[in-house]
Amino acid sequence: MARSITRDEDLGYFGPDSVSWRVHREVTVLFGGARALLMHAAHPLVIAGANQTGMYERNPWKRLQRTLILTYTLTFGTKREAHAAAERINEIHARIHGIDPVTGRRYDALDPELLLYVHACLVDSALLYEALTVGALDDRDRQRFHEEQMLAAELCMVPRSIIPPTVEDLRAWLAEVQARGDLLVTDAARTVARLFLDPPREAEWRPVLPVVARLAFSTLPPEIADQYGLRPGRLGRALARGTFSALRLARPALPSRYRYVAPYHEWRLRSRGARVRSAVEEARRATGIRLPR
Repeated sequence: MARSITRDEDLGYFGPDSVSWRVHREVTVLFGGARALLMHAAHPLVIAGANQTGMYERNPWKRLQRTLILTYTLTFGTKREAHAAAERINEIHARIHGIDPVTGRRYDALDPELLLYVHACLVDSALLYEALTVGALDDRDRQRFHEEQMLAAELCMVPRSIIPPTVEDLRAWLAEVQARGDLLVTDAARTVARLFLDPPREAEWRPVLPVVARLAFSTLPPEIADQYGLRPGRLGRALARGTFSALRLARPALPSRYRYVAPYHEWRLRSRGARVRSAVEEARRATGIRLPR
């Protein structure tokens, strides 16, 4: 992939040559965020914190969109924008703490273990959906993505020392969280599921969100899907496999505005414009002919 030739452009902590850009630029990977959110909601202490902010009550889809915008700013934003986004997230988290009414356990949004769980679900889901809908990464790339995302996690106050060092270790840690019984699908979690299955009218991508939700349920660990009461049967799993295969085949032919998320698509347009301007200037200098700008 060609870099923008604008030398003084701040491309943030990752940039076009990073695996983070290669993964997060894909709209089909963005859809994997539904799986991550369902996994987040299956942790009663995570969903208790979200409920404290009223995240799923008033205009819930716009709140989710703002959360995604903050997340993508960490990847595609300038360093200043990434820090500002992280500080905003951290400020919100600092105000979220209390007692979960379902389990009676104390929750704190700055608890490193809860922060790691949220981060691990995002990384695991992004890598899974990349494999299912793109398939461009090898094991080395997946490990590099994991290591790059450790920086994003650190900006959001996840101590690097507690992050499992490899992709396999991260997935084993998630399985351990599930095995020790920390996850519980509550009524609040089912509200999140309904948000995707029956999205509000103002939701962007509303026509495809129920399909996105069904795909997300098909990729959840079976025990979590069972708790939601939405584990697909044999036919549902076959339909999901067929849909993922179709997405993978169709993806290369999609127009860039549908294939890529907005921040990456906008960077490509800026980069292309910069290359054209540079070529014009070079021709003008080489020929001595003043070309139109």
